[in-house]
Amino acid sequence: MVEQQEASGDAVMTRIGQAIMLLHGGDREEARNRFGALWSELGADGDALHRCTLAHYMADTQDDPGDELAWDLRALTAAEGLRAAEGVVGGAEAGGAGTGAAEGAGASDVPGSSEGADGGPAAEHPDIPAVRAFYPSLHLNLAADYLKLQRPESARIHLQRARAAAESLADDGYGGGVRAAIDRLELRMREQ
Repeated sequence: MVEQQEASGDAVMTRIGQAIMLLHGGDREEARNRFGALWSELGADGDALHRCTLAHYMADTQDDPGDELAWDLRALTAAEGLRAAEGVVGGAEAGGAGTGAAEGAGASDVPGSSEGADGGPAAEHPDIPAVRAFYPSLHLNLAADYLKLQRPESARIHLQRARAAAESLADDGYGGGVRAAIDRLELRMREQ
């Protein structure tokens, strides 16, 4: 049973990856259609990493900045949901990631650690490292969304969160790319 669940999880991530390839290949409409169908299949109770990943990329297929923001908020909500389900607490407060939290009313920056029932370290959910690596990009996208919507204060909050979360990224191509994107957005905000 577990092997079957793992295989189906891999199949979902493969399908998400295929839609991402379409998006990066320039076929936004087909990517959006596939992401939409997958989102319907996953449902509100689907795997948090799948929902986070799908929503993160679905945002990039949107034409309207408000719709893009809505999908980026769904991605952050899925990430925060995984953390909450695991009892992981980080940052100043472990509040939910609804619209209020995403705008700065208590969403934490990066996942921390928690204690198990015996007082020792709790076992980490296997998806936590992947979600942790998403946080800088999630907050960066939200900062860009809020800037497009002419909400500079919310953009600044998420840019700060992106920078704080990026400290946990490795010094590799992905980490360097995210840090460079944060720097570019910060420069763009200063110039406005």
